[in-house]
Amino acid sequence: MTDTRRRVKVYTLNEDRQWDDRGTGHVSSGYVERLKGMSLLVRAESDGSLLLESKINPNTAYQKQQDTLIVWSEAENYDLALSFQEKAGCDEIWEKICQVQGKDPSVDITQDLVDESEEERFDDMSSPGLELPSCELNRLEEIAELVASSLPSPLRREKLALALENEGYIKKLLEIFHVCEDLENLEGLHHLYEIIKGIFLLNRTALFEVMFSEECIMDVIGCLEYDPSLSPSRKHREFLTKTAKFKEVIPISDPELKQKIHQTYRVQYIQDMVLPTPSVFEENMLSTLHSFIFFNKVEIVGMLQEDEKFLTELFAQLTDEATDEEKRQELVNFLKEFCAFSQTLQPQNRDAFFKTLSNMGILPALEVILGMDDAQVRSAATDIFSYLVEYNPSMVREFVMQEGQQHDDDILLINLIIEHMICDTDPELGGAVQLMGLLRTLVDPENMLATANKTEKTEFLGFFYKHCMHVLTAPLLANTTEEKPSKDDFQTAQLLALILELLTFCVEHHTYHIKNYIINKDILRRVLVLMASKHAFLALCALRFKRKIIGLKDEFYNRYIMKSFLFEPVVKAFLNNGSRYNLMNSAIIEMFEFIRVEDIKSLTAHVIENYWKALEDVDYVQTFKGLKLRFEQQRERQDNPKLDSMRSILRNHRYRRDARTLEDEEEMWFNSDEDDMEDGEAVVPPSDKTKNDEDIMDPISKFMERKKLKESEEKEVLLKTNLSGRQSPSFKLSFSSGTKTNLTSQSSASNLSGSPGSPGSPGSPGSPGSVSKSTSQMAAITTKGGLVGLVDYPDDDEEDDEDEDKEETVPLSKKAKLESS
Repeated sequence: MTDTRRRVKVYTLNEDRQWDDRGTGHVSSGYVERLKGMSLLVRAESDGSLLLESKINPNTAYQKQQDTLIVWSEAENYDLALSFQEKAGCDEIWEKICQVQGKDPSVDITQDLVDESEEERFDDMSSPGLELPSCELNRLEEIAELVASSLPSPLRREKLALALENEGYIKKLLEIFHVCEDLENLEGLHHLYEIIKGIFLLNRTALFEVMFSEECIMDVIGCLEYDPSLSPSRKHREFLTKTAKFKEVIPISDPELKQKIHQTYRVQYIQDMVLPTPSVFEENMLSTLHSFIFFNKVEIVGMLQEDEKFLTELFAQLTDEATDEEKRQELVNFLKEFCAFSQTLQPQNRDAFFKTLSNMGILPALEVILGMDDAQVRSAATDIFSYLVEYNPSMVREFVMQEGQQHDDDILLINLIIEHMICDTDPELGGAVQLMGLLRTLVDPENMLATANKTEKTEFLGFFYKHCMHVLTAPLLANTTEEKPSKDDFQTAQLLALILELLTFCVEHHTYHIKNYIINKDILRRVLVLMASKHAFLALCALRFKRKIIGLKDEFYNRYIMKSFLFEPVVKAFLNNGSRYNLMNSAIIEMFEFIRVEDIKSLTAHVIENYWKALEDVDYVQTFKGLKLRFEQQRERQDNPKLDSMRSILRNHRYRRDARTLEDEEEMWFNSDEDDMEDGEAVVPPSDKTKNDEDIMDPISKFMERKKLKESEEKEVLLKTNLSGRQSPSFKLSFSSGTKTNLTSQSSASNLSGSPGSPGSPGSPGSPGSVSKSTSQMAAITTKGGLVGLVDYPDDDEEDDEDEDKEETVPLSKKAKLESS
């Protein structure tokens, strides 16, 4: 059988002065060669790994607290504690430590906390104990001065603490306190306040156990009411006995547990409300008080978990329909406080806590409570649910899927949560925001588990979109049946914004589930109705939703957008915004800029073909003109597939000829006289290619001409923008109720650049005058590095880098010859 006497938990004190649980194991002591001395060893009970290996240093101060704790410091900011399961084991290890340090095991601390001066050491040898004045009313001032003078020195604090323990001095002081109160002796009461406060700063567990005992604790609190700096005195005892009421929603049969709960509440009250805020120098002197409260809480949670009768009765009454509303509210509030209490526990203890609650059926109980009419009870149940989701979302998801096989969608736990979010009566929707955060955690794939047999993500998301998504989107669909939101008040707008935020999260993190839902239910069209809301934040939420979809660059989404003409509400909102330079204006422009920069061809063509007339006059940014150029480049490639394939061949490094050969050929081309070209034929230099000369050079010459003309146009746009600066947009398109038809008909009737009727188009023959004008502009802005345009073909940068010093301007006469051919 395992020796439970040696079973311990190892704790370390973190930066926030909270104890972190490092694991459970069995402690032993022995000589460790590596450390050159007797050491404490703790091996984990789970796998036998070493949790602690600490040399018993002769100068380290070890403290024994509460009969089952040994605490010490190994470095300036590294405190350790061993919490024993049994007192016998603690005493055994304490004797080993005292044996190594040569101390009497009857002491509770083996060393002074800091080094003392030689004078104090001599003092210690010559006077082994501290003699306290007799505990009398007329000597309270002397006692208070003795306590105050002892606090700066650890050695004197130790002597004072031992004297107080050995003589039962605290109880004598509390008897005098009653006398002073009866006589209304304020001076004596003020001295007692200073004495009791000083005893707290001695930081001794043995003294705390006396002061916090049932017979003494209220008198200690009474002494602390008479702070000389405060007038009148505080009525702490009156609050604890009359105002603060202890309610047993379920009778606690264990008297030890009940006493521990009372004690912990009162000590916590002393720490938070009664004791003055400690100074920087006093803060560490109260570390034992923090530890006392912490370990008390751990004990309370453990004792409640082990009391199966108590928890069984609790959940039975929670779910019993015969339980009256007031009683149920008290039960729910107790469970909420119990869960909040668990947040102070270390991870291992918290795991055991929530596992116990899960086994007792906390989730089915919450489902019953959330279905009730009492708003306060539902609010408390929501808080409990949040603790469970934050602790283990997978546990909640598993429960939801299991109950989905047995119940209708309306009473599923997750749908009840969604309904409470939708029906939140708070004008600021505080509860709805909290619930939306919980739903987001539940549908977040990042915290979903994947095992060899099943994938939680696939199973739960499939379940959620089948059984729950329609409940979430119901308010959105109900409010967007017309061209404008049917309800546009502030609270409705806030709710819809929350729903859109969650849907946007789904678009980003879910794949085909949300895509199928959006396309099949036509969700995006309904969302874009909210662009017409009078609340800017809601319109921007709708725009953000669409921007997230476009950002995926998914052609399924793109085809859906184009088929349903879903840019129309965005363009309409852009035009209605007018010349206002605001977030709406910037967000819409950024969306179109993304389409241009990422070269999303299908959306580019759709926007230009259907909405160019509405956007062509927007010249304070180059986004829409850049889109137009992208569109024209696409058309060129479609109209001249032979040219596109030739360009690909020439730009592919694997098929390039030697750079010197190309340079010689270019020199021959540009230096040839006009007389070399007769009857419309171009002179082609010799080449190792075997293709027909005419087939190759005709598309090349046309491509060079078109590229130069396009670059000159882009440069002209840049120059114009730099000169004119930002201008207010001037729109010529007005929308009516049949906007989609108007936009489509206008775009189809317009002569886009590149159509047969558009003069100066790179794809049309053009007139000699237009060519001359373009080439003269080109010549004027040509630099050594060549032309720089707003938009270029994807591979142009490589060519420009390699041939930067070789590029020359084509003579006008040569271009004229090419055009005439």
